[in-house]
Amino acid sequence: MKTTNSNKPIYTAGLDLGSSATRCIIARLDGARLHFAGAGAVNSSGWQKSRVVDRQAVTSCALRAVQMAEAEAGVQLESLVVGCGGLTVRGANTRSRTETGRPREIEQRDVNRAFERAARVQLQDDRMILQLCPQEFALDDRPGFRDPRRMIASSLEVNAHLITISAMEHNTIVDAVNHAHLSVDETIFEAVAGCFASVLPEERREGLVLVDIGSQSTQLVIYYGDATQLASTIPVAGDHFTRDVAHYLRVAYQDAEAIKEQFGNAISRTTAENSFIELPSVNGRDPRDASRRVINEILEARAEELFRLVKLELARVGMDRALTSGAVLTGGGAMLPGICDVAERVLNCPVRLGLPVGLMDWPEDLDTPDWSVAAGLAMYSARLHSLVDLERQSIGLLGRILR
Repeated sequence: MKTTNSNKPIYTAGLDLGSSATRCIIARLDGARLHFAGAGAVNSSGWQKSRVVDRQAVTSCALRAVQMAEAEAGVQLESLVVGCGGLTVRGANTRSRTETGRPREIEQRDVNRAFERAARVQLQDDRMILQLCPQEFALDDRPGFRDPRRMIASSLEVNAHLITISAMEHNTIVDAVNHAHLSVDETIFEAVAGCFASVLPEERREGLVLVDIGSQSTQLVIYYGDATQLASTIPVAGDHFTRDVAHYLRVAYQDAEAIKEQFGNAISRTTAENSFIELPSVNGRDPRDASRRVINEILEARAEELFRLVKLELARVGMDRALTSGAVLTGGGAMLPGICDVAERVLNCPVRLGLPVGLMDWPEDLDTPDWSVAAGLAMYSARLHSLVDLERQSIGLLGRILR
């Protein structure tokens, strides 16, 4: 939301279009401080296997979530930052080299040119760049520079991680938000947004993976040395946990979801063998009992599979034994009791839940990992709005990723 009075605060917002829930956070930027202003959440519809299958339904959910947040904040939004994820997101490393012609001070335009060349890769059909994350720079073949500006060199080389997404899926998401009468300032990878809200910069430098466990897909981003090593998506998510329970108990999906939330635990050994729950009656049949221990064994097996896949992604970039800061879990799937214990056992590193930090006046009832992505999107929006117009014109989008 823009304002013509410089004395008035700037309102920023993030929209998390999850396949299970749609969440919106509005924040107020007062100088260098970011205050919580309002939130809205509704159950999502229009998604299947992490892809949009009904654009009008997604628009309706986005509009209702935004209106709820606007009513609480007492403002009307014009634009926001939107998260993108799902099974079409992929990450890959890229590099480029730029010659300056003679030894001279590296300027912002040299950095922009290097990133433009790094982004100039041959993408497959229906692929587009979602984010370009710098890893490191090399000056005159000397690697290890985080920010090369104002250094003297005759050549500049950049190593970066390229996050791409299906162009059709991305455009459908943006179109759905536009039909809710909102413009999109920027789209970013959901796991990056979750990390933005729940992880401190010094934690990333020591080696960390953030795992955002959604309903229909799991996103992850790996950091080391303050650089993105890998962004990836795993096709095992909260939906699989619920369907496993539904299949074993032969109950409806909604009933299995309720059972998982009320009685589920990813550590089965803590459940007594003589503990049973009564299942809801189906088609007039008499109620049945089910062993909680067996239900939790099913959930534990699926959790182990999920984190074995995470470990494989870590091994791809040689980080399976280098997570000094450990793993951070966000998303609705991270709220399953015991899931941190399973992650610690499989990944062999410290694991914690990723809760939103950095937003003042944050409500206690939203202090859960499923709100981290929405909070991170609002914080990223504040970062964009905090740049004055002159800086935005002189630095440009690619330069803004250098902290």
